[in-house]
Amino acid sequence: MCQISVVVEQEGKDGNEKVMEGVSSLEVTEAGIVLTALFEEPVVVADAYIKKIDFQGGLVTLVSQAAK
Repeated sequence: MCQISVVVEQEGKDGNEKVMEGVSSLEVTEAGIVLTALFEEPVVVADAYIKKIDFQGGLVTLVSQAAK
């Protein structure tokens, strides 16, 4: 099973904010990007888009549109 970490890129700041580790499902909905992991409540990242998916590194980078 492939599990991945999700971070949100922070404009004007060093580094990224980690949102969730061990993500097993990612769904783009009208409410935002819904992240699901085993044995955890889903997390919704509103007003964001997917910037990059690194399958080899196991990392999804999101960008918050609210930060613009």
